[in-house]
Amino acid sequence: MDTDDLEPRKAVAALRNLDPLSIEELRDYIGELEAEILRARDAIARKQAVKAGAEAFFKR
Repeated sequence: MDTDDLEPRKAVAALRNLDPLSIEELRDYIGELEAEILRARDAIARKQAVKAGAEAFFKR
């Protein structure tokens, strides 16, 4: 069983209405999303490192 299976599933966030946003606000929003993507990728990398370490330990 994967530890991710134990974590509660979260509902998908509703899509943000982009129509009222200006071009600058849209650019800022993209920057926020890109920062969140980097944060998620870092979390994945940390979890993969922990998992690889555990697998290496138990394969001995």
